[in-house]
Amino acid sequence: MFTENYNNMINTRTLESAIKNAQDKLMSLQHKDGYWIFELEADCTIPAEYIMMMHYLDDIEAELQAKIATYLRANQSEDGSYPLFRGGAGDISCSVKVYYALKMAGDQADQPHMTRLRNYILSQGGAAKANVFTRIALAIFEQLPWRGVPFIPVEIMLLPKWFPFHIDKVSYWSRTVMVPLFILCTLEAKAKNPLNINILELFIIHPDKEQHYFAERGLLNKFFLFLDALGRKSRILITKKMHHRAVDKALNWFTERLNGEDGLGGIFPAMVNAYEAMLLLGIPADDERVIIARKAIDKLLVIKENEAYCQPCLSPVWDTGLTLLALQEADLAGSKAHRARAYAWLKTKQLSDEPGDWRIQRPHLEGGGWAFQFENPYFPDVDDTAVIAFGMATSGLPDMDESIHRATRWIVGMQAANGGYGAFDVDNTYYYLNEIPFADHGALLDPPTIDVSARCVMLMAKVSQDHKEYLPAYQRCINYIRSEQEENGSWFGRWGTNYIYGVWSVLMALEHTDIPKSDPMYTKATHWLKSVQNKDGGWGEDNQSYEDESLRGQYHTSTAFQTAWALLSLIAAGETDTKEVKAGVTYLLNNQTENGVWADECHTAPGFPRVFYLKYHGYDKFFPLWALARYRNEQNKT
Repeated sequence: MFTENYNNMINTRTLESAIKNAQDKLMSLQHKDGYWIFELEADCTIPAEYIMMMHYLDDIEAELQAKIATYLRANQSEDGSYPLFRGGAGDISCSVKVYYALKMAGDQADQPHMTRLRNYILSQGGAAKANVFTRIALAIFEQLPWRGVPFIPVEIMLLPKWFPFHIDKVSYWSRTVMVPLFILCTLEAKAKNPLNINILELFIIHPDKEQHYFAERGLLNKFFLFLDALGRKSRILITKKMHHRAVDKALNWFTERLNGEDGLGGIFPAMVNAYEAMLLLGIPADDERVIIARKAIDKLLVIKENEAYCQPCLSPVWDTGLTLLALQEADLAGSKAHRARAYAWLKTKQLSDEPGDWRIQRPHLEGGGWAFQFENPYFPDVDDTAVIAFGMATSGLPDMDESIHRATRWIVGMQAANGGYGAFDVDNTYYYLNEIPFADHGALLDPPTIDVSARCVMLMAKVSQDHKEYLPAYQRCINYIRSEQEENGSWFGRWGTNYIYGVWSVLMALEHTDIPKSDPMYTKATHWLKSVQNKDGGWGEDNQSYEDESLRGQYHTSTAFQTAWALLSLIAAGETDTKEVKAGVTYLLNNQTENGVWADECHTAPGFPRVFYLKYHGYDKFFPLWALARYRNEQNKT
């Protein structure tokens, strides 16, 4: 907790200089077409999978493989493992894939870094204890038998909607990953593996003799395991006609959604599965669909002089929307030309009558949302849509109303029964599906979350001043947010780390409502934020808070982006002149780099809590600018 006495004076010239330097740097990074895009880095799983893909296909680009291997070696932890985020505990599944990828790239099993990595994997029970996705990859490379992975036959595509499992009952990311995977698993795809690389040394029991590939997680999970075994034995009842009809339906489903050079679902795992599934089905390598699918995968590569890695997806719409909000706070007039170009580009990306999957639950809802990526028309997301429409509503630029209200109407139509909002789907809350053997990652669903809901409140509060038709949805969402506040005053942050992010999301929204700042939603949240401030004046929260609630708001060091979230929260709550805010501002001023931005090394957000984490390389560029500018603007009002 921050307890030091604090000098109330912050040098105005220093503050202005910091804001200008950050603003100038940010504007210089704008693409000529109007958008901003920053690298989006995950853990080492996806770069390792890229190497594995090359060996699956026998299409090995040696120089690229060497650069990815350099990146992988550089990110190994001291204990030999590979974590899901920097500084985190080792993860067996990520570690297994990295070991295999490095061995494919030519590293020898007796090299010190490989020995340490192998010892870590064996200490965790060996490769048989890796997650389902890893075991599927190992089965494809013939490193373990197919009985070691869940039974996921392509005939699932023929199940009726009323059935307990249906593809429409899982999240967008799950649908796009699973459908081509059904084909790979049913046809028992085999990697070419031209160097015949194996990793039998990672198994404690030979994989053919291993009997415990599936850990029981409770009564419901035991039932699903029983169904899994029953399904395998019943496979002989499936006719050739039924099988071919299911394969055709799966192929048609994902080829309809291939999404050009932006790829199926805009996400790496789905893209790779679709690419490999098409080839497995005998679609020629020179078929336009196959060529474009590979281009989409390679578009995710970040290739530098000495190393390379593969991003999980691209984030231009999200990066652009948040950058615009920072610039609008920093210099509304000075950034006008840059912002006008950006909003013109965003208008070209807004969806309208495309056949998006949101229509599964809302068949009569007209489009109006934005996707996260350059293109992803089947899967717009609520969070991006709320951020961009709010930015337009506060931009001071003309000709925004039509886009704003199309977006707001779409958001109102996407509201869940409990008043909240999921990211992509409505009422995607079939929680029993998290118990199926395939779902050991626990990330199969897209239920409503506080952070997305808060952004929707922020937009609806702004635009309902002149459009009262949005008020019922707005009030239901406020009620949902109020009901989800934690006892200590914080909120859980689903798409950003974590409780600090949750508080930022809510308080930034509440500021645009008529809820008084004496309301417990404000007062309890600000009390909690102050209680977790670090001695250096900043804030930081580790991704471990997703595992251990006692670590809420805790990290061994402060970060610029989380300090910015805390400052924006406190200022929104009317705490501008407090010592905590002044200390946080000073932390940001003291940690700005010479090129005008900040340099946080940690991962900033979960893709899926406890399973998959991301580092948005833009967060330490636009959030601190936003916070410093907001502080200056509030001070100038007095």
